[in-house]
Amino acid sequence: MSPMPVLLQSAAQVQALPEESAAAATELASTGGAAAAVAPLPTDLSILDLILHASIPVQIVMLLLLFASISSWVIIFRKKRMLDRAEKEADRFEERFWSGAEVGKLYASATERNREIEGLEAIFEAGYREYSRQRQRRGIDSRTQLEGAQRGMRVAGSRELDGLERNLEYLANVGSIAPYVGLLGTVWGIMISFHGLANVKEATIATVAPGISEALIATAMGLFAAIPAVWAYNRFATKVERIASRYEAFSDEFSSILERQSGTD
Repeated sequence: MSPMPVLLQSAAQVQALPEESAAAATELASTGGAAAAVAPLPTDLSILDLILHASIPVQIVMLLLLFASISSWVIIFRKKRMLDRAEKEADRFEERFWSGAEVGKLYASATERNREIEGLEAIFEAGYREYSRQRQRRGIDSRTQLEGAQRGMRVAGSRELDGLERNLEYLANVGSIAPYVGLLGTVWGIMISFHGLANVKEATIATVAPGISEALIATAMGLFAAIPAVWAYNRFATKVERIASRYEAFSDEFSSILERQSGTD
């Protein structure tokens, strides 16, 4: 064999090496890109970190909702205790009143010193006090006496109901406004998240996940504040209406008793 074909064959092999190297480099790059594509995203986004690193407007919304939720729960517990006490005192006084006790003795018991009265007993005391005052005056007929007693019971009943209804409007406001306040924080957080994509060449889920997550936390806090407030308002409003019906019924029955007593006198 002549040396010329051997040299030509060796030169062809040397020229093929760069093409094989380029193919290997391309395969290695594609393998690395696939590995990077399937790499898991970071999942260490805790709720506390999202709240602490949220934008200032979203944090303000969260603080408002937190205050609304805490104050609502304070009102709920106080109002439940107040309404339960009003119902128990109404039951206790009605039992004493319809047990055959004298009206004068009940009035004397209600006007004792260092004793606070409320509920049905306060309505009874106001009506009988006005009735007794009208009877002490000369030249006043029984109808005027009865009207004075009814007026006193209406005033006392309105005062008692005002105390029972106090802060119920706050629960209603929290229940109706809190979801929209949380939605405001959500819209703001999402807007900030998409605004930050303007400086990013390649947008991924990891880029927008923190902003959207903090926005959804604001919505969740709004619902957490609104749902108990709405439930408590509906329940307490129903109880107040029931107690108001009892006060009105007692006032009518006591007016009838006073009317009969005026007729006998």
